[in-house]
Amino acid sequence: MTDHAAPATAPLVTGSEIARIAGVTRAAVSNWRRRYDDFPAPSGGAASSPLFALAEVQAWLEKQRKGQDVSAEVHVWQELRAAYGEDMVAGLADVAELLSAGHGRRPSSGRRLSKDAAARVRALAEAEQPVDVVNALTERFADAVRRAGSDQVTSTRLARAVRHFAPPLPSGATVFDPACGIGLLLLSVAGRTGALCRGQEADADCARLARLRAALSSLPDARIETGDSLRDDRWPDLRAELVVCDPPVGVTEWGREELLLDPRWELGTPSKAEGELAWLQHAYAHTAPGGHAMIVLPASVAYRKAGRRIRAELVRRGILTQVVALPPGVASSHALPVHLWTLRRPESGDTPPATVRMVDLTGNDPDGGLDPRPEQTVEVPLINLLDDTVDLTPGSHLRAGHRDYPGEFTALRDDLEEQLHRLTTLLPQLRPGGGAGSLDGATAGVAELLRAGLVTYEGPEPVSASDQLDTDYLQGFLRSPANTRRATSASGSYRTETKGARIPQLAIEEQRRYGAAFRDLTAFEETMRAVSELSRRLADLAREGLCSGALAPED
Repeated sequence: MTDHAAPATAPLVTGSEIARIAGVTRAAVSNWRRRYDDFPAPSGGAASSPLFALAEVQAWLEKQRKGQDVSAEVHVWQELRAAYGEDMVAGLADVAELLSAGHGRRPSSGRRLSKDAAARVRALAEAEQPVDVVNALTERFADAVRRAGSDQVTSTRLARAVRHFAPPLPSGATVFDPACGIGLLLLSVAGRTGALCRGQEADADCARLARLRAALSSLPDARIETGDSLRDDRWPDLRAELVVCDPPVGVTEWGREELLLDPRWELGTPSKAEGELAWLQHAYAHTAPGGHAMIVLPASVAYRKAGRRIRAELVRRGILTQVVALPPGVASSHALPVHLWTLRRPESGDTPPATVRMVDLTGNDPDGGLDPRPEQTVEVPLINLLDDTVDLTPGSHLRAGHRDYPGEFTALRDDLEEQLHRLTTLLPQLRPGGGAGSLDGATAGVAELLRAGLVTYEGPEPVSASDQLDTDYLQGFLRSPANTRRATSASGSYRTETKGARIPQLAIEEQRRYGAAFRDLTAFEETMRAVSELSRRLADLAREGLCSGALAPED
């Protein structure tokens, strides 16, 4: 790694922006960071979202000859984006269907694939294995979804964490995912173990893509059903040795009224606000005796008042064996930490466990190792959990002696001071303009630019596809008050609707000046969010250290 930091005023880019510059996936950039010692070191940001000096990145890409040509995969991806728009899951499923000949399925030309796109897909599959083509496009889609802040797809980081903490499986075991989406988590776990693969997914296109990916991966007897698992369980008699689930989050209309007397609620009927605990019990209902269920849950499920009784039953019956607080950035849609709960269905004659293992990895790099250090784990006696709150947050139970409070406090304070110093350099230098309304002259609509081929969509926002249009300029004006009003419904709710937006027509040199200012403002906002999170962590640490005696006020 390079051992110097770029000047504070140098343009900084994220890993996703590097991927876009090089025409590769975000995962490829992460791989470069691990493989190449001379890859530029971060010049800012946080561990979960580092920022890199653009000049250093461009020099490294040129030296390594990365991203010099647009790959065939990128051409295919661009054609899919143009043909399917926001319906990319259907596009990926059509590609997988096209390539599924020879895997027990009838050849297909794809429902909406153009002849040119189909020909590109076939040519790509001649150079690579069909399963690798589909997986690469799926990974590109997952990365685009992650950038857009959606929880539509389980992240590869999350799948890696579930695989790491999954227990060993016996020969002939079954892995089941009742909310499998496009199959990323299910196929990742089952494919590594050689287990039988079973799944269910409410979205028909997602289920179709998952089935086709399983077929291309040659998983033995993989079966994925379509339907709402809570309301229409297609596997009522299935009992699996391992159930994995990354369920929908924050859904209140999960069917509580019609499922009040459902036998799956053996730990208690979840409240309307606790849909995640309904999924947890659904997963547990499909767990074989001696088998395990691994559920990805928001951190708040560990302490919310409404779920206290169900959490108490999990602990009291010895079902909950481990809670792992994963690093921020592991989930697709946000940078908040999520928890991985492991349940075990007891076998007849089992001795109930006396403790629950708590693991706190929230301070780790999301792309780093997953083996916890001794100070990051603690075995908590069940009796200590069964209080009025039944708080299952790992950080709440780690012994104070396991933490280096003075060291952590100093490191966080230094980090905060550095971020605050950087904050003062990020605001752009702005001079008086031509006055309000001076840019109300000739404008262009995003829809017109799209038809002219000057913009394309990579996620929810358009990006420039021409050297006559600056992406930062375009996206900066999309957030103008006028365009925000256009994207606000009569009820006052905000929705992302960029195709109706309009931007001023300026020369490219002027666009770049505006784009640089907008880029600086975005970096300023990101740093402000980092400062806010650092401040919260620092205050929490200081308060906990003072109350435990690990820290003391200075004389």
